[in-house]
Amino acid sequence: MLSVHSSPLARLGGKEAGGMNVYVRELARELGSRGVPVDIFTRSQDRRAPTIEPMSCGVRVINLHTGPAAPYAKDWVLTYLPEFVSRVRCFAEGEDLTYDLIHSHYWLSGEAALRLRRSWGVPVLHMFHTLGAMKNSIARSKEETETVRRIGIERRLMQEADTVVAATTLDRAQMVWNYGADAERIRVVPCGVDLRRFLPQDRVAARARLGLPEDEDLLICVGRMEPLKGMDALIRALALLAEEEPALRGRRRVLLVGGDDESHPEEWNSEQRRLNALRHQLGVADRVSFLGAKPQEQLPDYFAAADVVAVPSHYESFGMAALEALACGATVIASKAGGLALTIEDGRSGLLFPPDDHVALAELIGRVLGDSTYAEGLRAGARRRAAEYGWPTVARRITAIYEDLVVANAAARAARRPLAQVS
Repeated sequence: MLSVHSSPLARLGGKEAGGMNVYVRELARELGSRGVPVDIFTRSQDRRAPTIEPMSCGVRVINLHTGPAAPYAKDWVLTYLPEFVSRVRCFAEGEDLTYDLIHSHYWLSGEAALRLRRSWGVPVLHMFHTLGAMKNSIARSKEETETVRRIGIERRLMQEADTVVAATTLDRAQMVWNYGADAERIRVVPCGVDLRRFLPQDRVAARARLGLPEDEDLLICVGRMEPLKGMDALIRALALLAEEEPALRGRRRVLLVGGDDESHPEEWNSEQRRLNALRHQLGVADRVSFLGAKPQEQLPDYFAAADVVAVPSHYESFGMAALEALACGATVIASKAGGLALTIEDGRSGLLFPPDDHVALAELIGRVLGDSTYAEGLRAGARRRAAEYGWPTVARRITAIYEDLVVANAAARAARRPLAQVS
């Protein structure tokens, strides 16, 4: 596997660490448990990190030192990509390894995968996780706009990768519509959730473990601090609810899990600074808390502690945080953005609202907070829905694609061999 720009072992909630990191890590673990050994190549951002880090049975993370050992822009990652590819080749040669298949994640890794395929002659399975064209369709500033270079590489990957995996049928349709991709070469396999880790828990006990108040309505949002996550809509919804029901203002609180916490404002990125200004501007700074990024082991407690888990994104190819919250039996209110509208059954396993519509979001929050019976019905539906997305099911479907690609590649190689060699 290739995950060039971000390690599957990275702390979640940082600038480049989110659902894709979870996907790579959990799929690799499941494959390893099934006897499919996996090496995950990533760019090291720490000179002290060992080259080889065992992750689980049959799975290793290979940290390659390419370029400065620090976070930097994705365009710079692309600049150092030839060095990364060269180091992957050197590692494989040094370990006397051959690989049957390359599974690349995100457009940067896809570019590396195509270069390695030229050397190794093995098939490439690619997953984008997000699409530049879709991010540009909802971008509100030049800072949020993806480059022409990224769009071009994504288009080439859809033409040249042996197979592309889409998380939903909508994800596949967006590839066809925006890039002219061949739908026949795109296989739809949803993302997964660890049903052993993400499961319903007692709310009072979860709040006690986290040190959260028992007598407040907690609205929790988990994600990276970036504009497309739409956290501003949740802050605006809280302010609107406070205006409409001032007697309940002191009872409701928004907890933002991701980025850096309140004690390190100097570490905040531009989006977190914007959200900070917004909470002060709307007069709810005392009711909105930045908790910082949390380890995935703690996320089930946060989902269990929440009265509402909000996922107000402007774009999600799938929405893994929403699926994890569903598995915990949380009341999930999400935007109708991308895969969220397919993962969540509106009115059955959660509630959906139009992206960037804080008025609609506030109305739904008020509804579930005011009707415990209705909220409990949504939580029961959430658990049923999440049960369909266990990692064993996802891994079986991915493995079937691997087998198809490896068999087809072996047949193509045999067909190219001279007749005398065959005999």
